[in-house]
Amino acid sequence: QVQLVESGGGSVQAGGSLRLSCAASGYKFSRAYMGWFRQAPGKEREGVASMYSEDDYKYYADSVKGRFTISQDNSKNTLYLQMNSLKPEDTAMYYCAADSGGASWRIPTSQALSPLHYNYWGQGTQVTVSS
Repeated sequence: QVQLVESGGGSVQAGGSLRLSCAASGYKFSRAYMGWFRQAPGKEREGVASMYSEDDYKYYADSVKGRFTISQDNSKNTLYLQMNSLKPEDTAMYYCAADSGGASWRIPTSQALSPLHYNYWGQGTQVTVSS
């Protein structure tokens, strides 16, 4: 049974940093796309960053480029999201997601950052940025 568990959320002032972690169990980062998504109250879930497990190819939403960094530690089966220069508009519930793996091709950014592409989801961790 695949389980994704996020941690690292919290409250921070604008300009601050947080590092989110997503620990995976029952799942191997093999030819898989994994990503971070966020959802603010009253808004749709949106893709923030994602990556391909085999070659570290990364995708970012325009709103977070240069501020957020996605990374993985395969030895720990953990996905990370380093968030710097946080803004109040980054406030949301952040979710980790993974697809079913087995891909050997590059997918377009629109697909990599679409919630529809992913099969497995964590329960979310709240990030609140105050001005």
